[in-house]
Amino acid sequence: MDIKEYFTRISYRGSYDKPDLATLTDIFQHHVQAVPFENLSIHCGESIELDLEVTYNKIVRKKRGGWCMENNHLLSWVLKTLGYNVTLLGSKVYVPEYDAYADEIDHLLLKVVLDDKSYIVDGGFGMAYQMWQPMELISGTDQPQTPGIFRFLEESGVWYLEKVKRKQWVPNQSVSTCHNVEKEVCRRVYLFTLQPRDIEEFRSRNAHLQTAPDSLFVTKSICSLQTADGVRALVGWKLTEIKYNYKDNMDLVEIRILADEEIEKTLKEKFNITLDKKFVPINISRLSLF
Repeated sequence: MDIKEYFTRISYRGSYDKPDLATLTDIFQHHVQAVPFENLSIHCGESIELDLEVTYNKIVRKKRGGWCMENNHLLSWVLKTLGYNVTLLGSKVYVPEYDAYADEIDHLLLKVVLDDKSYIVDGGFGMAYQMWQPMELISGTDQPQTPGIFRFLEESGVWYLEKVKRKQWVPNQSVSTCHNVEKEVCRRVYLFTLQPRDIEEFRSRNAHLQTAPDSLFVTKSICSLQTADGVRALVGWKLTEIKYNYKDNMDLVEIRILADEEIEKTLKEKFNITLDKKFVPINISRLSLF
């Protein structure tokens, strides 16, 4: 595995000889704008393996994306290679439709310690809840970023991430299926503790999420990518493109339903993804991703 090859993959041309916050932020932003959050392997008849070399070949050499356990596992290798102090953490994702957090740890994220300060680095959440910068691990302080205002809240050793949403303007309301666009002001994202984790602790959940009939990742094919000013996502046949802070603290949300014959071209043009195997889109879950 070659760090320079990884930098070519994310189009990073900056310096990396000093493991400081500015370098970390720059690399991280390049990663989330180059590497999609996606579960397309599941819908191509491929398995998602928690093997770092396999993940490296998939994301760096085949120019694919991955979900949290791939993206953040790869990022942990990158940052450790550059000399950063990195710890794997596990979180439970909030499911708004059930108003509850997952029963078990189902999300991998990273803690990076720099100059006696701790930061959360999470390049594997995707969609509109993807942070664009490392977040300092402090409770109750708003941390504004381009996607919106993020903040952590800590209670008895449990940390909660939430995001304050802007209003959304959806010109083509006829194809919108999100019923809570105007109602929801603040979205809980996930909870976590600072207990260090090993990648082995995620293996059973990694297998469960790609095989369980009720798993979000089985019932939805997902591919999202952060852009220079927003995010785009293909969920099933629905292509959503969001431009953040389009005007007056409002995001522009454009939605289009694709025909089968448009899927492959859209993946290539919008996400720079070319699949080896036949892809079968699916979107049968009612769970909202926005």
